[in-house]
Amino acid sequence: MPAISRVDTSFLARWWRNVDRVTLSCVCILIGFGYVLMLAASPAVATRIGASRDMFILKQVVFLTLAGLIVVATSLLSPRGIRRLALAGFVLATAATALTLVHGIEIKGARRWIALPMMSVQPSEFLKPCFAVVTAWLLTERRYRRMLPGMPIALGLFAVILLLLKSQPDIGMLSVITTVFMAQLFIDGLNIFFVGAGAGCMVAAFLGAYVAFPHVRSRVERFLHPNVGDHYQIDTALRAFGNGGLMGRGPGEGRVKDLLPDAHADFVFAVAGEEFGMLVCLFIIGVFCLIVVRTLLKLLREDDPFIVVATVGLITGFGLQAFVNMGSTLHLIPTKGMTLPFISYGGSSAMSVALTIGMVLALTRHRMGESRIPRGRSSFAARKATA
Repeated sequence: MPAISRVDTSFLARWWRNVDRVTLSCVCILIGFGYVLMLAASPAVATRIGASRDMFILKQVVFLTLAGLIVVATSLLSPRGIRRLALAGFVLATAATALTLVHGIEIKGARRWIALPMMSVQPSEFLKPCFAVVTAWLLTERRYRRMLPGMPIALGLFAVILLLLKSQPDIGMLSVITTVFMAQLFIDGLNIFFVGAGAGCMVAAFLGAYVAFPHVRSRVERFLHPNVGDHYQIDTALRAFGNGGLMGRGPGEGRVKDLLPDAHADFVFAVAGEEFGMLVCLFIIGVFCLIVVRTLLKLLREDDPFIVVATVGLITGFGLQAFVNMGSTLHLIPTKGMTLPFISYGGSSAMSVALTIGMVLALTRHRMGESRIPRGRSSFAARKATA
């Protein structure tokens, strides 16, 4: 984008000067990798299922273009606009997630998707960013509106999500949302004893999932015992990394990737390893780390508790999703069907991650001279916040 004069006071000019351009550039880099790796990974997958070789590529071009527009459009909003968007999105995503239990598409024993023309949508993907913002508002607003039972409402909303995701079932998504919620409670000032109790409950819930859900037990046992069950995908992914070595085989020269059933989705990181090598994989990891660390460092100068708690929740979900995908591809953790943000194939994932980063950019945007005190707070609260 060309340089903008400092005397230009238009809305877009102020947005460009105040938005975190480093994070925005990192998002553009990840979207670029998404295009390149989809060109490398998807033709073999499409041919294997009897579809056009270009089907996944053309769809991903549309998905990532929409994702880029969502990032920019959402980053233009004010904190109040982000709250309203999150509330509306949470209501719609919760209703749609409940609808999957009745009219959802069943894939591998789970009902998580709703069929739409040209694509299927996973509504629970949009619960992550919307729930993080709504929870942040409830937890922080209760300090200024004594009659608002923010904590009980937040716990109630979490219980609804828990029941819905358990019924699908989607234990991976539930684990991410639970971790986001615990991180927000900790940042909001929850006693460390209760934080430890919550972590213990998460461990107990995982053990319960291990006993109750056969697919969870299968994945854990395959991770712990190499001679148990089917290891085809993870073994092929590790072969792809080994075949790529330090510098990679070169664009379009990978061969092991063609044997990966989910090379375009959950195992796209292995395609990057084979064709571009370990150095590019480290660069991709560095881009994700830069987004997370830079966002958290910006919060050290933030004095609005809502912005701090909401942004921590959003960036925790983003970073955890990237870690789970790359960690499972490298066989560091049990496999979990979770996409790599902006890189893996998937419309729901690309748009929900775009909404997440757009909200982060909007909340961390520098607002010189703008009041950060939401309407409805008392004059005492306003004086205290501006002191």
